[in-house]
Amino acid sequence: MGRRDDARGGPLDAHAGGSDGSDVATNDLYWKRELWSAVRCAGALLALLLLLDWGTGRITPLRASLWCALTGLLFVVLCPARVSAGGNWLATRRLMRERRVRTDLLVSVRCMDGISPRLLLRDSLGGRVVIDSEVLVRHPQLWLRLNAGARKAAADGSLLCGATALRRVSRRVDGETARAVFKASGLE
Repeated sequence: MGRRDDARGGPLDAHAGGSDGSDVATNDLYWKRELWSAVRCAGALLALLLLLDWGTGRITPLRASLWCALTGLLFVVLCPARVSAGGNWLATRRLMRERRVRTDLLVSVRCMDGISPRLLLRDSLGGRVVIDSEVLVRHPQLWLRLNAGARKAAADGSLLCGATALRRVSRRVDGETARAVFKASGLE
């Protein structure tokens, strides 16, 4: 905690601060809930498999180890990335690794379509982050940090491609924010 990542030029912890508050980091607010959901799913599957084996009388230490490994793999697949952003950086942290990009040095932003649309961000220092676009929609502060850095990169001329992907996410964030305001004010 409190270390600096000299290669990337940003703080590693989520509470590094500047005098104007621009370096204060923000995190995905729903990460903890998603993590506990992954733990519950893996635990429920393990309990179900062990109970089923015990009920049929076929439980052995080898089979129990196999079920534990299977549910451990399920947890690794379901475990969400922890997303945080600061003044000019955005980071995702998985179980064993953190990836970070400098948002003011972005060179490309690509939208990877699929079951869950994701954004692939690359910076000029070689940093690469894949982030679920739904995280940006749910937590507008992360989006504001990314957007401010991307605008600076575009103004400096380093952002070569990705304006369309950023506009698409911007429209989604603006739409969800407007819906939330209408819902809160009773105008929905």
